Amino acid sequence: MVALSDIHDPSELRNLSLDECLALADDIRTKIIQTVSHNGGHLSSNLGMVEITLALHRVFQSPRDKIVFDVGHQSYVHKLLTGRYHCFDSIRTFGGLSGFPKCEESEHDCFETGHASTAISAALGLARARDNLKQDHHVVAVVGDGALTGGMCYEALNDCGNDREKTKLIILLNDNEMSIARNVGGLSNHLSKLRASAGWNRTKRRVKTGLQKIPAIGAPLEAIIHTIKKSVKSFFVDEGFFSTLGLRYLGPIDGHDLPTLEKILEQAKLYEEPVVIHCVTKKGYGYYNAERKPEKFHGTPPFYIDNGETPKSNTVVNGRVAVDALIELAKEDPRITVVTAAMPLGTGTNRFERAYPQRFFDVGIAEEHAVTLCAGMAKGGLRPFFFVYSTFLQRGYDQVLHDCCMQNLPVKFMLDRAGLGNEDGQSHQGLFDFAYLRHLPHMTLLAPCDQNELAQMVRVAHELPGPCAIRYPKNAASMEDGLISEPFILSRWQSLRHGRDAAILAVGSMTRTSMRVAHELSGQGLDIEVINASTVKPLDEGCLRRLCTLRIPVFTLEEHTLLGGFGSAVLEHCAQFDLSMDIFPIGVGDAFVPHGDHESLLHLVGLDEASVARKILDKLHSRQIVCRAEAAHE
Repeated sequence: MVALSDIHDPSELRNLSLDECLALADDIRTKIIQTVSHNGGHLSSNLGMVEITLALHRVFQSPRDKIVFDVGHQSYVHKLLTGRYHCFDSIRTFGGLSGFPKCEESEHDCFETGHASTAISAALGLARARDNLKQDHHVVAVVGDGALTGGMCYEALNDCGNDREKTKLIILLNDNEMSIARNVGGLSNHLSKLRASAGWNRTKRRVKTGLQKIPAIGAPLEAIIHTIKKSVKSFFVDEGFFSTLGLRYLGPIDGHDLPTLEKILEQAKLYEEPVVIHCVTKKGYGYYNAERKPEKFHGTPPFYIDNGETPKSNTVVNGRVAVDALIELAKEDPRITVVTAAMPLGTGTNRFERAYPQRFFDVGIAEEHAVTLCAGMAKGGLRPFFFVYSTFLQRGYDQVLHDCCMQNLPVKFMLDRAGLGNEDGQSHQGLFDFAYLRHLPHMTLLAPCDQNELAQMVRVAHELPGPCAIRYPKNAASMEDGLISEPFILSRWQSLRHGRDAAILAVGSMTRTSMRVAHELSGQGLDIEVINASTVKPLDEGCLRRLCTLRIPVFTLEEHTLLGGFGSAVLEHCAQFDLSMDIFPIGVGDAFVPHGDHESLLHLVGLDEASVARKILDKLHSRQIVCRAEAAHE
């Protein structure tokens, strides 16, 4: 038997027997379970993708043929089979393999995907590029894990079917029991295999040709037979949706049946038109705990393999704090509703669902729809709260602008995972929300420094007549209670530490860092004021005017990109109102941030305590403030 560690290139898979492939599938599942149990990651969907990925690499010739994975976290098996076994243990760790396709990692990663519902569009683009450049290779889009709940998929499918030239493209739909089709059974599979076989299609062509040669009755008879055939197929196999769009449909088939998968894929290669192959798989397949609770293991922290349990933690994540505050508020106001986009566990809104099931709506991976749904709810008299990861709201920008802000509707955006997104990498870094939200008219933008302030903000936001966004990190340690004692007041910043040499305007998670930096610098004779700038829009104009009169350097500190961020807002305001003071923004530079643990990423972008202290100290040295402080201290 061939060991998984011996596979250095997917071409080697084509020489294996069926028994060797099945043994390899077991090894793949074992490796993924062991690695994810240690590093955390996406488990359920990858365990369900083993046979599909094996079949893809046995039938197609990557990297010549292009395989695009929708929601790239389904690509673990692909990584193991494309020469990355020996570094697979580093997946999702700082400096290690990405949990998503990365072109710089391997020539077999032909397109980078992080957000859902993009693969068909990307694959269609690759296919049209192939055709225009007169190339000859296959393009496959692997779609699943709920991606078809996203509207972008349907836009791409519509384009595929309406294409006058019928671009050759294979779309493999991994239906992991997400209720995409009802008619899955032995007879449906039998008919699908029969229809997909070369013999069946050759017979159809012969019959059609023969009928066309019969004078007078040939054409009508062919039409009658075609109508009967379609009626029989639609009775047993629900293909109407795809065929209506002009796509050839094959399926549903068992996505864990390797020989059948290979047979269907080989047949799909023969069509000169877009083909949808519908595979039914089981999330978490091969690991009992993941099969039993697939949603829990969709994206999981490290866990114990024997029982599937995660290490106990007394830490309360920030999303839960926000949801619990809203649950209490919902007791007073029956208009409050909660919307999420396929992330009830990730955002903690499953708790609200248990408390108020009739006031909770999970719309699937459809952020654009979710935003406008909330706008409609608000227009109709409700008070909707949309809980969404900061990086995913980017997909609904147009709807936030036109449907919420333009009408000044009371939609509240709860932006979870704001700041550095840790192990999920570039596509999940919540570093751009200030930039894409603060310039929108009517938008209020808040960033709490601790969990107590977050809970207070929920109530304040609810009372606002227009749109409001509250952004907070997943990392609970950066927002532990104890920083503030005064109640939160909109557009009123709080001075947490007084000083006369410089001031730090800190936002959200950086407030605690600023307090530690100020304490460290006090050992060098520097007296640094720390201000919790928890309202990003509107700014606290009174505080800025006070700082202007002090004539001390002001540093802004944010876990956000500098371009268009909080520091930019302060600079713009001071320029507009002729406030003369030296302002030095500190934040994330003009680059995408890779994956890794939070502390490593903070150090990488220069936002760890030592780096921030050094930046402030260097700037004060250049202005001779340190020298004056040391002299005063002596």
